[in-house]
Amino acid sequence: MKRDAITFKYNRTPITNHNTLMRLSLFIISLLLLSNTLPVNAVEYLSAERPVKAQPQFDYDIALKTSQSAIGKQLADHKFINAKGEPVSLKQFRGKPLVLSMVYTSCYQICPMTTRHLSTVVEKARDAMGDDSFSVVVIGFDTKVDTPDAMQYFANKQGISDKNWNLLSIDEKDLDALIKDLGFLYYPTSSGYDHLIQATIIDAEGKVYRQVYGQVFDTPLLVDPLLELVLGRPQPAQSFLSILSNKIKLFCTVYDPRSDGYYFDYSFFVEIFVGITVIFGIVMFMRRELKKGRKQSKA
Repeated sequence: MKRDAITFKYNRTPITNHNTLMRLSLFIISLLLLSNTLPVNAVEYLSAERPVKAQPQFDYDIALKTSQSAIGKQLADHKFINAKGEPVSLKQFRGKPLVLSMVYTSCYQICPMTTRHLSTVVEKARDAMGDDSFSVVVIGFDTKVDTPDAMQYFANKQGISDKNWNLLSIDEKDLDALIKDLGFLYYPTSSGYDHLIQATIIDAEGKVYRQVYGQVFDTPLLVDPLLELVLGRPQPAQSFLSILSNKIKLFCTVYDPRSDGYYFDYSFFVEIFVGITVIFGIVMFMRRELKKGRKQSKA
């Protein structure tokens, strides 16, 4: 019994292989016959490559032009969710200048580098104008990924979680209106997104005042416009003395390229004091000479 079973298995193998070869031959013959009976157009259609829909490509010149065209535009009251899960509106930031940056949290190099450099420049601006002189907002534009938790994690990684920054998420339905107001373009790629790196400066009334570009930009490109908005523009119900004080601060706040920072230049007051002293001395001298001349004429 054992030997017969082995013989039965051995004898089945050639039969099975023969059947397989026969079926394969019939399949090939059928394909050949089908190709001969199909119309020429059908054969060409089957063999032709299907057209692939072209994806929009990032164009720097178009992105820059779009960004610049947003300057002077009044922003709508867009809605967000902060890192605590609380609703926030753009109108809440009115009343003082705002620095706004667009990022996506799954970016592993450019967005983190840009945010860290922006943090460094923001600190220099606050040293020159005061910690509460303007607000900073970072918005995640990858709506499916940049949740409040993701934004908080991003803030912790970049060291900005304790610097009074606002990390905001936005719904996909609200994103289109926001980027249109900001003049911000982005395009999905296999590795993330292509977009223009920009920080938008918004004035106290909610209008786009300036766009600052680049991963690493010169400090005055961000700080000088903020100085103009914080110290150069009188605010409602601001007293005359306060306006005068801000004008003096604006005039005397000077950028030092050696330290890459700003300082208050007291030499202006020294020059004023010296000038007044010289003028006073000249007046006193002339007065004394006039008195001498009168005495001599009387004598």
